[in-house]
Amino acid sequence: MAKIKVAKSAPRTDMTPMVDMFMLLLTFFMLTATFRPQEPTQVDTPGSISEKITPERNVITVYVGKDNKVFFNLDNGEDSTLHIRQEVLKNVGAAYNLSFTPEQLSKFERMSAFGMPIEKMGAWIDAPNESERQLLQTGIPVDTTDAATSELANWILYARKANPRAEATIRGDNTADYKAVKQVLDIFQGAKINQFNLVTNLEKVEVKLD
Repeated sequence: MAKIKVAKSAPRTDMTPMVDMFMLLLTFFMLTATFRPQEPTQVDTPGSISEKITPERNVITVYVGKDNKVFFNLDNGEDSTLHIRQEVLKNVGAAYNLSFTPEQLSKFERMSAFGMPIEKMGAWIDAPNESERQLLQTGIPVDTTDAATSELANWILYARKANPRAEATIRGDNTADYKAVKQVLDIFQGAKINQFNLVTNLEKVEVKLD
């Protein structure tokens, strides 16, 4: 009597646990990801042939826009528990006898670059929408008789104290006046920052001042 061969079925793999794990990981990364904030002003930088890419963390950035307004930004570094942005805002405010509420400090930590006198900072943080904030972006004062005492100098000073590892960067528009950029360079030298990055498009060029 002939034997009947039973066709062997391929083993079935239950993908449900793997899909569940994938969805959990996707949700985690979506909730913890930090998106690049919108820049406060459109800056058209000149091109370069540098192969050095601008870092994402530990960066202090000074923007010089088309209208020569100066803006400032810093990130929270690699350890967000240090609350670097909050610390810098508290210290700069104290230098001008200003204080901020815990809610303002927490909100500022998640905000983007800014460019206004320190006395307008509270109004900028509390503004109900981006249009209101833009009206307050008149530029950080830099044109004092002593560059070392300007508001921009204080932002740089306290940012470097809070995060000594941060690289200094200038992102200047290619139509900005030389005088505006020179004021920023003078402030950098006053803060003993003789090595910094000039951002050109998405690249950087290292600059050393004698």
